[in-house]
Amino acid sequence: MSPRPKVGLEVIEILEAAAELADQLGIQEVTLANLAKKLGIRPPSLYNHFDGLGGLRKKMAIYGINRLYEVLAHAAIGVAGDEAVMTISKAYINFVRTHPGIYEATLMAPDMEDEDVQLAGSKIVELTVRVLQAYRLEGDTALHAVRGLRSILHGFSSLEKNGGFKMALDLDESLEIIIKAFIQGIQEN
Repeated sequence: MSPRPKVGLEVIEILEAAAELADQLGIQEVTLANLAKKLGIRPPSLYNHFDGLGGLRKKMAIYGINRLYEVLAHAAIGVAGDEAVMTISKAYINFVRTHPGIYEATLMAPDMEDEDVQLAGSKIVELTVRVLQAYRLEGDTALHAVRGLRSILHGFSSLEKNGGFKMALDLDESLEIIIKAFIQGIQEN
């Protein structure tokens, strides 16, 4: 006897299930068929919540960006300056380590220029700009620094995830050294 399908699923429940699939199997395995199977529903039922796989990917990107923002915002509470930059950097890397599929989803919205995706991402930019205010960075200079930090963190995460760090060196120590160099660089600006 097959399990009874779930009735009245909320979008958040579906996104949480999709996030679990992404973290366990990778974002490419998050298909409407696989998600429906995990939820115990028929694939057409997902069309009540999403405009196909593209709609699911968009919602997953926003969900992932919002989750990353929450982690970073929590990490920034009660710290400032160098400590804040280090704390949010470590939180970012740990988020990617514990939620690789969700993180990957943040990069895979069908249209990264979509207003909803941009709005979600802008919260992370604004948070990072606030953290960097301790260095008196303003306007475009602050945004360039945000891009630099994101590039460091994304690059580090991607290399780590894909086995790019083969040397027998502590990765967290490497991260600290890199972030300290970043901090020193923005202080000299």
